[in-house]
Amino acid sequence: MMRALWSAASGMKGQQTNMDVISNNIANVNTYGGKKVRAEFQDLVYQTIRDAGAQSGADSQYPTGMQIGLGTRVAATNRVFTQGSLQTTDNPTDIGIQGEGFFRITLPDGTIGYTRDGSFKLDSQRRLVTTDGYPLADDITIDQNAPSDSIVIAGDGQVSCTPAGGAQQNVGQITLARFVNPAGLTAIGKNLFIVSEASGEAIESNPGEEGAGTLTQGTLEMSNVQIVEEMVNMIISQRAYESNSKAVTTSDSMLEIANGLKR
Repeated sequence: MMRALWSAASGMKGQQTNMDVISNNIANVNTYGGKKVRAEFQDLVYQTIRDAGAQSGADSQYPTGMQIGLGTRVAATNRVFTQGSLQTTDNPTDIGIQGEGFFRITLPDGTIGYTRDGSFKLDSQRRLVTTDGYPLADDITIDQNAPSDSIVIAGDGQVSCTPAGGAQQNVGQITLARFVNPAGLTAIGKNLFIVSEASGEAIESNPGEEGAGTLTQGTLEMSNVQIVEEMVNMIISQRAYESNSKAVTTSDSMLEIANGLKR
């Protein structure tokens, strides 16, 4: 009976973590370039009462064993990097990625961060920067005399602008980074990721080359979180939590009956 209490308690604990993950997904339904996270469960070690194939007689053996499970645990939280839908904004500094790849961002400590959020702005130096002011690692700077609506970002990452009264000029090349295992990237907030031992080193290339996606100016990639799917997952998690709590109360009631046998 004590096994049932601990198994059910582990199920309740696991569903609490699952609800945390689902809540975070729903909270980021409007995050540009946001990627949903999935909680993955594993069963715990089993108590083996009898091995399969054990001798049941002189010339016979048990065809199945006898094992009692001891609950569950959350083994990992896996970020799912499926493509989000591209929303048209008509803002010339908004860039969506169609396909694989991440923008390369220079962080304050000089290291490189990676993001799918293409909502770039122009800072006081006319550099393309993130919402937090972190510049693109490609160091794209727009001419001081070029109006924002003259900025052209091609699908292959070529950036150009046209100064007032002048000719169109090329101002830089945006490159993308891909990873062997993007799910292994470490999220640090602000829509940014950094490399880890699991993700492998960045594979840099121009958009449209070596498997990298292409760029679409005037669009933003929306979160790939599906709100209806998350609501269904929430209901399932709630019911699983409720069922485990019922197992706890039922096990407790059975123990109470056993304790009351002697009076």
